[in-house]
Amino acid sequence: MNEATKPALRKIAEVTIALRWGDQDAFGHVNNAMYLRYLEDARVRWLADLVDDWDRGNGSKPIMAAVQANYRRPLTWPGEIVVQLFCERLGNSSVTIAHRIVDARDASVLHMDGNVVMVWIDPATGKSTALPEAIRAACA
Repeated sequence: MNEATKPALRKIAEVTIALRWGDQDAFGHVNNAMYLRYLEDARVRWLADLVDDWDRGNGSKPIMAAVQANYRRPLTWPGEIVVQLFCERLGNSSVTIAHRIVDARDASVLHMDGNVVMVWIDPATGKSTALPEAIRAACA
């Protein structure tokens, strides 16, 4: 399937993040590891809006099983970015979340894209569990 015939992905979140001076490395651009932090921040905000106590209690918890990241353009301070999250694939116990990091002033400027696979597990057993209904509903 080529890009023109791919179905549009459903946007599930959009989070604006201000770049911090301390995010830079010795080369004067935002360190590549920070991109993953920005993605994590956006996912955590999305989860917190959907599932009560997803990070506490005895229920199932999401873990990151895989990440794919394409670094397209360097980020430099000062600036703001928008992290866009899309539902790419919905499984029984996992969700694949596509992501894009774009410039807050011009969304056509792409800094990163790729996806993350999140799997819900029972922390006591380490085995996968069914996705929470709130996640399923948000991605359907």
